Amino acid sequence: METRNFYSGEEFYAHLMLGALRDSGGVTFRTFAPAADGVELVLNEGTRAMHRVADGNFWEIFVEGVQPGCPYEYRIWHGGGYQDHADPYAMQSELRPAHRSIVADLAYEWHDDAWMAARDDCHNRAMNIYEVHAGSWRKRSLGVTHVEFMPLSEYPFDGSWGYQPTGFFAATSRYGTPQQLMALIDALHQAGVGAIIDFVPVHFATDAWGLANYDGTPLFEYPNDAVGKSEWGSFNFMHSRGETCSFLQSAANFWLGAYHFDGIRLDAISRIIYWQGEEARGVNGNAVDFVKTFNNGLRALNKGIFTVAEDSTDLAGTTRPVEEGGLGFDYKWDMGWMHDTLEQFQAEPGLRAGTYHKLSFSMMYFRNERYLLPLSHDENVHGKATVAQKMNGDYDAKFGQARALYLYQMAHPGKKLNFMGAEVAQLREWDENREQDWFLRQYPNHDAFFHFCSELNHIYAKEAALWDQDYEDAGFVWREIAADQDVVYAFERVSRKGERVLCVLNLSWQGHEGYTIEVPDALRAKVLIDTDWNRYGGETADDGSKARVSKGVLTLDLPSCSGKLIKLTTKKAAKAKKA
Repeated sequence: METRNFYSGEEFYAHLMLGALRDSGGVTFRTFAPAADGVELVLNEGTRAMHRVADGNFWEIFVEGVQPGCPYEYRIWHGGGYQDHADPYAMQSELRPAHRSIVADLAYEWHDDAWMAARDDCHNRAMNIYEVHAGSWRKRSLGVTHVEFMPLSEYPFDGSWGYQPTGFFAATSRYGTPQQLMALIDALHQAGVGAIIDFVPVHFATDAWGLANYDGTPLFEYPNDAVGKSEWGSFNFMHSRGETCSFLQSAANFWLGAYHFDGIRLDAISRIIYWQGEEARGVNGNAVDFVKTFNNGLRALNKGIFTVAEDSTDLAGTTRPVEEGGLGFDYKWDMGWMHDTLEQFQAEPGLRAGTYHKLSFSMMYFRNERYLLPLSHDENVHGKATVAQKMNGDYDAKFGQARALYLYQMAHPGKKLNFMGAEVAQLREWDENREQDWFLRQYPNHDAFFHFCSELNHIYAKEAALWDQDYEDAGFVWREIAADQDVVYAFERVSRKGERVLCVLNLSWQGHEGYTIEVPDALRAKVLIDTDWNRYGGETADDGSKARVSKGVLTLDLPSCSGKLIKLTTKKAAKAKKA
């Protein structure tokens, strides 16, 4: 199959794609199995022999009277035996532990034309992502700009969270029908919220009925376990094969087209860049070429979409255009920022002076890529503790520090991502077998934290200074970066129109009264949000924070382990407003 093909799903009609085959009186079943000795279609009423077509690598049969909802699979013969397989291109599947494919009718009437026409890659817009696991999620009203879904393609093992898939085109049957997923995305778009889907381009589950040894030989995977097996025990895709590239590109394009997703986040990109994710093994050139074609092709075919790399490597150019020697992603997760930030907030505040520059280091490189700041599901599982639980101190002390952490995240250059449950300061690690602890809002500290996160999100979306120049020198200015003994930081974010928002953090146990910071050309200062306000569980009277400017110097009080966002009015802005 052609390496640059993004529509191979349309060549394998065992479904009623958008109703296109509804009037044909039946369904054509087709599969790619070049090494098979024979292929049979297995239906409830029995098996039917399929015949070779085209160049002999494809097998096909037309069956009259087949209706949507009909389960089927392929019996593939090789070397004197057979294995039944689900259809790699199926767009619906039985509920696990059953695994047969289902003939799907994906007809749906969309109501998001205005959204689809206006969407773009958000490079110069706010992007505040709420990451969810569909099985643990509850509808929230938080003021976020996007919802990111952990993988929704079909997968057999709940504990893999979808990161070891089998059905790359099939929306998992755990949560409902394809139309119900479409209705969810439609509703998000009508509410002004974008939708992102996690996609797994590196590996797949080893279940015998899936992609593994599909035609009796390693068709999609490597024949050699040294590079063919991942650290998770799954099979690695072989990206030097045209059929593999076509399969993955077409699956991603399908999710963006049929389901109207706005962005696609690619998992484990370090395993694409380097063999087995290890730099010492060298660059996997074929896989790198695949991802370049993938990114350029998807953007060319889907107006306004963006791609995101979960990339932990130091490879330069992840978000640089392919034409300029990069990989062509729109965004890259900043894993270094995540690690340094959490380590600083985990440290005992009395010792933070010695590690002061953990929070300044990321400002030295934030312009190098279009970074996204992730506090994802990975930071809330596997014995790591949730983000709120990571905060130093006892139960009461954790809330104020967590508020300061999230305020810092929203002010830092780059797009944002937080995992569901963060907004209620959940202290129990996420478990895919149960919903998050939404009941926590009945407790004052957790309810106050929810209101803090909601108000912070709305301020972030409203204030262009916090996102308009995320990756430009002009969008960021240090105002205090030498106060290591006080553990105080201050920096400004600036919009293209000259709007200025100052972030001030005090991460020590010691409060500071009458603290001064130079803010050149500022006339007035208005506190937009203070993590220490009473309504959030702090000690400062609501909206009672004082911030005075005189002769370009800001004077304010800084309670311990707290932060503020302060809007500055300049002489230029004041004149423009009068005019």
